[in-house]
Amino acid sequence: MLNDDEIRSYQPPAGLLADRVILVTGASGGLGGALARAAASLGAQVILSGRNVRKLEAAYDAIVATGAPRPSIAPLDLERADASHYSTLADAVRNEFGRLDGLVHAAATLGERAPIDHYDVVKWLKVMHVNVNAAFIVTQALLPLLRLSPDASVIFTTSGVSERGRAYWGAYAASKFAVEGLMQVLADETDTTTNIRANSVNPGRMRTPMRAAAYPGEVPETLPMPGQVLGPFLYLLGPASRGVTGRRFEAQ
Repeated sequence: MLNDDEIRSYQPPAGLLADRVILVTGASGGLGGALARAAASLGAQVILSGRNVRKLEAAYDAIVATGAPRPSIAPLDLERADASHYSTLADAVRNEFGRLDGLVHAAATLGERAPIDHYDVVKWLKVMHVNVNAAFIVTQALLPLLRLSPDASVIFTTSGVSERGRAYWGAYAASKFAVEGLMQVLADETDTTTNIRANSVNPGRMRTPMRAAAYPGEVPETLPMPGQVLGPFLYLLGPASRGVTGRRFEAQ
């Protein structure tokens, strides 16, 4: 097993994810899009999931243009989806691929930066639903397909504010604490009875729209691009991390 520094700087070998079926939520966003492109370049059959079909189609075109395996598009609005939408997603993956080898939860919403006594209740519920409840439901819906894989990996995207809560981070911080708990429970439940491993990755500071919204005074050029912090994600999706489960990794 690699040490933490080696995982942060992990350089995947060519073909690392060949023939693996990997679904990425938030695939139209900064981190999700970068990860989807990287996984496809390493041979994965990527399923692009997100709420904005136009952006998913652009991500699809970008992958096809590189000559990587042609991805699939699975639109899903995590804020508004009901049970039928999750069932449709699982059925589509089952019918097209018969299994799922990787699931990356890259979708998230920031909410507002506000003190608890002024935090809007509706916004709080929305953040908790998109970041935690939807991640749970997607995972639950796809677990039967993950169990059919000989080497399945589930990755939850976490944050620096999930280790120690910070003032004014409200629902986002609370949701990331919950995501860590969800990951740990899933890892413990699947550790000895399945080929599924579950871990979390904190990508750290990145040049993304969410980061800009959280830190409007920050100079974007001082931040790494999402594609520069993918080492732990790619390591966890590949065979070298087999047996690694229930852990949190830092990308920076």
